[in-house]
Amino acid sequence: MKRSEFLRLMGATTVAAALSDFQAISQTVGTLRGGTVGADNLADELSSDLESQEAVVDKPVTAIVIGAGARGRTYASYSEHYPNSLKIVGVADINTERKEYMKNLYRIPDEHCFSDWKEVFNVPKFADAVIIATPDNLHYEPALKAMAAGYDLLLEKPVAQSIKECTDILKYAKRYDRIVGICHVLRYAPYFIALKKVLDSGKIGELVSIQHMECIRYHHMAHSYVRGNWKSSKDTTPIIIAKSCHDMDMMRWLVNKPCKSVSAYGGLKLFKRENAPDGSTERCLDCPVESQCPYSAKKIYLQRRQFLYVFDIPDNDCKNHKYDSLILDKLRTSDYGRCVYRCDNDQCDHFVASLEFDNNITGAFSMEAFTATGGRLTRVMGTKGWIEGDMKKFTVTDFLTNKKLVWNKDISSLPGYEGHAGGDFGIVKDFVLAVAHRDASYLTSTIDLSIESHVMGFLAEKSRVLKKRIDM
Repeated sequence: MKRSEFLRLMGATTVAAALSDFQAISQTVGTLRGGTVGADNLADELSSDLESQEAVVDKPVTAIVIGAGARGRTYASYSEHYPNSLKIVGVADINTERKEYMKNLYRIPDEHCFSDWKEVFNVPKFADAVIIATPDNLHYEPALKAMAAGYDLLLEKPVAQSIKECTDILKYAKRYDRIVGICHVLRYAPYFIALKKVLDSGKIGELVSIQHMECIRYHHMAHSYVRGNWKSSKDTTPIIIAKSCHDMDMMRWLVNKPCKSVSAYGGLKLFKRENAPDGSTERCLDCPVESQCPYSAKKIYLQRRQFLYVFDIPDNDCKNHKYDSLILDKLRTSDYGRCVYRCDNDQCDHFVASLEFDNNITGAFSMEAFTATGGRLTRVMGTKGWIEGDMKKFTVTDFLTNKKLVWNKDISSLPGYEGHAGGDFGIVKDFVLAVAHRDASYLTSTIDLSIESHVMGFLAEKSRVLKKRIDM
């Protein structure tokens, strides 16, 4: 990768300091063999000044947000920080409060506010792009309609609910020559960008294998994949896609080789009716053993004030006790107050996959619900060294000298780098540039590769169900 391409990929002056924290470069070995980047040059590149998150364009790209929930609002908020780059001119959401919030915030005219996404395409085209952040089962049709209507597309992951639907979206993108960005936001996290830079430099030699683990956290699992919108693999997508398509994409991106085959195992162990504690009831509020349950809805939502965005309570106001009556009402009436052992859920709470890539590279992926902390743990093994990281810090060990390089910087407070380890605004920036310049190469992932990593996930689920190895 050329230095100029890397700097464009990074996209932020504010992470220059973060990347310069790549410590102890001077302790590394000399120039690497085989024409790869030398250690000193690597230090120079990682500490260079970087561009800001602002997409510099001649005029703002205009966009319609379909799905004004948490993800839709996150992507739209880019326009608040960089109004010369992106302008939100339309919204569609069945939830009246969310629609009105977006309408008022972005001063969207009544004629461009819709309750049903289909209404967007019943009027003449009035924007450059559509941002689709609807539930999983409402990606496919809006995506096809948007591309056929002349819109470029920023599509929240997962792309769709099946391999066929994913490949249909790929075919439409090609047929109509549309810019399609899939929100693999972790590619834009400074941590992962720096890790890939080291990997591509040849510092650890030839890549041999990669181990990658996603830690969901026990209460996040209960919230999203037992009680929440993604509790049913049939209504949404299997958890390997719904939660871990980020990770399938990340492994494909780091390895940079096609996947040849996959074998997977796992299932739903805990959150089943037969495991309900003696004396427990249908809802946590009236359960006599609730105080002994780590998955208590009362603990998660009312006492710890977690995940309150699902009740449309602002993050910056979630501790305000004026919302207690609203929370209690939701726990009495919605799925978020149900016993985790009685939620009609089927998503795996543990999942492992073995992946075979070209060039005799192997990968091991693990998705785990029962963890106390979230994030990703990654180990990358090469012929000359290895990398070990936890999404906040990674260490590179050189086998010849046993010297270590450390990337260790908290970028969460840097402007524009708050969400998904700093990646949320990065994808929007590159999408805006791609649309403005009619050049999909501004995106780090082509639609083809995004679909490929989704296929990896779907075939992993097929392997798990059939208990057999599946070739790509």
